[in-house]
Amino acid sequence: MKLNELAPSPGAKKVRRRLGRGLGSGRGKTAGRGQKGQKSRSGYSKRAGWEGGRSRLIARLPKRGFTGKGEVYQVVNLSDLNVFDAGTTVTVELLRQYGLVRKARQPVKLLGGGELAVSSLRVEVDAYSASAVKAIQAAGGSVVGVKENT
Repeated sequence: MKLNELAPSPGAKKVRRRLGRGLGSGRGKTAGRGQKGQKSRSGYSKRAGWEGGRSRLIARLPKRGFTGKGEVYQVVNLSDLNVFDAGTTVTVELLRQYGLVRKARQPVKLLGGGELAVSSLRVEVDAYSASAVKAIQAAGGSVVGVKENT
């Protein structure tokens, strides 16, 4: 095979339709836009939800309820902590190094899913569930930011 023999696969390259290139092209004069009106003008773009000037449906519907959003945590379960050795201080940076969380700056919450097989861990994350705190303390570990025996 030579460089001058290279060609794209059949049907891979679609010819662009050239608008407004004379009457004989079939798309001349108005270029397929019709005669007059907003849609025939240059610069026209209809935004999502636009209904021709009347109030949008989303604006007409009643608004109710609380729309505030709480803090979004990265979740780590107790069973995920079994990769660490006994006596390790588990921080967000360490969780990031082990691939248990994606972002070091986003807050991390420890949940009580699974069994904790490692003893005497010291855990320093942003939030904990009550069951996770009990399990860590039962395994002889400590949790930073939470009073003992909670």
